[in-house]
Amino acid sequence: MASVAVEYCGTECTEPKLSENAAVEENETRFRKKVHESELQCSHEEHGLDKELMTPGKVSGTERLDKGYMQYGCPHYRRRCRIRAPCCNEIFSCRHCHNDAKNSISIEQKLRHDIPRHSVEKVICSLCDTEQEVQQVCKSCGVCMGRYFCGVCKLFDDDTSKEQYHCNGCSICRIGGSKNFFHCNKCGCCYSALLKTSHPCVERAMHQDCPVCFEYLFESRNDVIALPCGHTIHKACLEEMQEHYHRYACPICSKSVCDMSKVWEKFDLEIAATPMPPYCENKMVWILCNDCGRNSEVKYHVVAHKCPHCKSYNTRQTRGLGR
Repeated sequence: MASVAVEYCGTECTEPKLSENAAVEENETRFRKKVHESELQCSHEEHGLDKELMTPGKVSGTERLDKGYMQYGCPHYRRRCRIRAPCCNEIFSCRHCHNDAKNSISIEQKLRHDIPRHSVEKVICSLCDTEQEVQQVCKSCGVCMGRYFCGVCKLFDDDTSKEQYHCNGCSICRIGGSKNFFHCNKCGCCYSALLKTSHPCVERAMHQDCPVCFEYLFESRNDVIALPCGHTIHKACLEEMQEHYHRYACPICSKSVCDMSKVWEKFDLEIAATPMPPYCENKMVWILCNDCGRNSEVKYHVVAHKCPHCKSYNTRQTRGLGR
């Protein structure tokens, strides 16, 4: 092996020659050292990649996060996790599945209950079955358990077409897009932005049961509408009430829910065509109008009584006077 010149302090010195066996051993040692360093470097790079893929908050852009997207869930939500109910320590796909099961007619009445949604602390990944604290990305397999995630409501949902948003006023998540709704502090709920300047306020209007089906409206998953009087009702229940029972008044306050002027004109014709017998001609009665809320004294008629103030026939007889 030829000597190698090494620069040191401006002078030239010569490295002593090695024996042939020593040189071979030194070459093998250096080769093994380089191979070991290369393996370590690859290992660190792979570990860094795994760490990057599993970092919470990076919801898109990787196959790992999107694995199983829209393939798991229940009839209520498409999601890649289940929850452990803090009330009964059982596992369910979502809070609605829990409430349906625990309020079933087959359950003893004193044991029926709803899950406190904000108290959920544990979730189970649907892909790797790892139970963990509530978080959007699984700590074990790195999958995103729901593209929409609310840490307050403990809500996961892969179907973001619903335009979910969390309302701080309601303290729950709603659907439809935050830009399309506003929160009314007096009513205590969210309404369509179209009603922002025109809806009549009724305190805690949504914090009651539907007057038709008796489901609690504030947390209902079905469409809820506000009537002209300010009271709320399921849209489907109102339509069924009008279609099958021909009821066009609010079940709570009895005010008309739509323009009834054409109907009142038909009542005028019907009353004109139905004269009262002589002994009832001059009978007067007091009525209360459900639409304008005024009391009036009018002539008695067997068909209906017309409010002299708002011309509505949506009235009720309060007392009668024989004259």
